[in-house]
Amino acid sequence: MFAQLKPVATDPILGLMAAYRDDPNPLKVDLGVGVYKDEQGHTAVLKSVKEAEALRLKQENSKTYIGMAGDLGFNSHIEKLAFGASHQVLLANRVTSAHTPGGTGALRVAAEFIKRANPNATVWVTTPTWANHISLFQAAGLQVKEYSYYDYQTKGLQVEQMFADLAQIPAGDVVLVHACCHNPSGMDLTFEQWQRFTAIALERGFTPLVDMAYQGFGVGLAEDAAGLRYLADHVAEMILCSSCSKNFGLYRERIGAVSIVSADSQVMDIARVNLLSVVRSIYSMPPAHGAIIVAHILDSAELTALWHQELAEMRDRINSYRQLIIDKFAAEGISQDFSFIARQHGMFSFLGISKEQIERLKTEFSIYMVGSSRVSIAGLNHSNIDYFAKAVATVLKG
Repeated sequence: MFAQLKPVATDPILGLMAAYRDDPNPLKVDLGVGVYKDEQGHTAVLKSVKEAEALRLKQENSKTYIGMAGDLGFNSHIEKLAFGASHQVLLANRVTSAHTPGGTGALRVAAEFIKRANPNATVWVTTPTWANHISLFQAAGLQVKEYSYYDYQTKGLQVEQMFADLAQIPAGDVVLVHACCHNPSGMDLTFEQWQRFTAIALERGFTPLVDMAYQGFGVGLAEDAAGLRYLADHVAEMILCSSCSKNFGLYRERIGAVSIVSADSQVMDIARVNLLSVVRSIYSMPPAHGAIIVAHILDSAELTALWHQELAEMRDRINSYRQLIIDKFAAEGISQDFSFIARQHGMFSFLGISKEQIERLKTEFSIYMVGSSRVSIAGLNHSNIDYFAKAVATVLKG
């Protein structure tokens, strides 16, 4: 049976990681992997996480299963973090959540939940989107189509074409929208565009699926969720997938959540039973460790304040490097306009350079980025940004 299997192409980002690891050049720069790095190029454990983890180890007295929905305290906190503690969907008991193995797990659970609710639903994703989005939904047997989003020429959004595409999507389909820090472009919807998106969702009757992997990495925790909260104010149903990988630095703990917003508490009860049935059929019970760490942080005013401070430091470092890239490019005599980098949010940006130039950066300078020219801003620091700017200037000048 196994002899019938066909080779599968290596994920391009995983391939980049391996090539970077094996590169002997001491000046090599990794701008491919989507993890936060500090000035030393290290993905450190947050102080708030260390303190919460110590508390967990001290208090833990059992390793029994925690149930299909996961840690209920975590679920409550993650709902309040996303929607706001006093949001009407929470007060009306319209939300049910399950904590999942990472944001990826949340998306896969959401896909199976959609398949159960409407087997014929098509999931619409932005052009471009996180590469794994498409395969996740297709693996659940759902059809995937794309709607216009990023404009590679203007380095902004294809606003009118995007809304024209959305206005053609039929009722019963699902539209995935990034809450903030769009991966891979870094270009987010404005609040006014969220309002237009919501109006079209109401008119057409499609179901929004909001992927929020970077809350707090854009402008702020509340600001990054403003569009999501407005949407939840108006639609009867929606799905939210959250991740704690970036904002809590819990990458390897694989902690996320899927939240289903229903029209009323009665429908929510039915949605919860189906959501847990989906969980049971995939992995049965989620891991506990990372979720309880997050719950400990958000249970404590002192640890929450420390986490807010650490999150702001990560966000501010990334945002400061956006302008620094522009300044360094200008200092190297690059005439091409890169001012769009400062208008983007989160860890990623498209540089908009050619595949040939990307290849030269890799082969001549050991600078690694995805073939689309997406770079992870967090991979830059004061020890490598001048080298990066000079290399880019060299390849742009031919």
